Amino acid sequence: MVYMKQPKGFEDSLHPHHVCHLRKAIYGLHQAPRQWYTTFSNYLLKLVFQHSKSDPSLLTLCTGTSKIFLLVYVDGILVTGNDEAAITVFLNKLHNTFALKHLGDANHFLGIKIQKHQDTYFLSQYTYASSIIQQSKLTHCNSAANPSCTKLPTDVPIDPNLDDPSLYRKLTGALQYLTITRPDIAYAVNNLSQHMHDPQPIHLHLLKKLLRYIKGTSHFGLPISKSDLCLRTYSDADWASNPVTRKSTSGYCSFLGNTLVSWVVKKQSTVSRSSTESEYRALAAATADTIWLKRLLADFHIDHNHYVELHCDNTSAIALANNPVFHARTKHIEIDYRFLRENLNNNHIRLLPIKTVDQLVDLLMKPLSTPRFKMLRDKLTIIPDPFVCGGY
Repeated sequence: MVYMKQPKGFEDSLHPHHVCHLRKAIYGLHQAPRQWYTTFSNYLLKLVFQHSKSDPSLLTLCTGTSKIFLLVYVDGILVTGNDEAAITVFLNKLHNTFALKHLGDANHFLGIKIQKHQDTYFLSQYTYASSIIQQSKLTHCNSAANPSCTKLPTDVPIDPNLDDPSLYRKLTGALQYLTITRPDIAYAVNNLSQHMHDPQPIHLHLLKKLLRYIKGTSHFGLPISKSDLCLRTYSDADWASNPVTRKSTSGYCSFLGNTLVSWVVKKQSTVSRSSTESEYRALAAATADTIWLKRLLADFHIDHNHYVELHCDNTSAIALANNPVFHARTKHIEIDYRFLRENLNNNHIRLLPIKTVDQLVDLLMKPLSTPRFKMLRDKLTIIPDPFVCGGY
């Protein structure tokens, strides 16, 4: 049973000292997660933890050579550090204050399966992906090698299992969470999400193909391997890719050593008048994400003082960024222009040209042929579960 004080403004005048007996679980209250986070974080602050300046869900404790990092998401808590004895003492303090359950080494967190082998981790969402396939009633369908179509069919057959618009919205919303460990489906999910208000038969056809692709690759995920701690970023844009609004699509991804740590595919908020402008806006967005990653590394006490290599395949955008003269024709993108120039001058980033054939971000922004899609998927380190395939 759960009890709580009478809410302010709704006290019973006849029984002002009575408490309320909750008939619903505490999670039924809208303010419950916020109150829990406030209570828990205030307790950690008393233990000399510090809030991360980059991520409000990350708290750090550094005392001498001992470092503890804590990640909290509602009632899910992940603790790590370099001193096992200090972590044990900290966990004992938590158990004495809160009713927590210690689940041992991390193997599942927020639906993400975490597998460890020596110095390598593997993140996947096999169970979550399988549940989506079951909801769509496609457990016995044939798998597809590509999540997108380079050429849309003229005559689309209607699938009775997916002809409900509410099911389309439910599955598409669920697929958005799957992109946490599956950037290879980011473009397809982004495209489907833009038609949730009024899905047409062609969108239902694309959803089914994406689900068939997930059916055959549900055991795919992202490896985290031990390597150098140098950031490098790839940025690209698909100019006027939306046939209705003619807005461009931005895409960028960042690697920390050999590990893919960040990726974004997003439709730009304004219409670009040239491919150079759309590429420049994507560069500015990638730069902002890169600066955030450097600040996040600083919270882990990792100094990344040298510049970050930012790869772009548009020579005009690179020339514009390196040109110190501000032209009137770039006045409408002045903020992005000055932001990128400032980070270039401060040696936070360094723009490097890259061939279009080597541009990794193409997988995040446009439908590709199956051979090229698989090649870029391998370069983005999206691989099958190595434990299923016989180990590393």
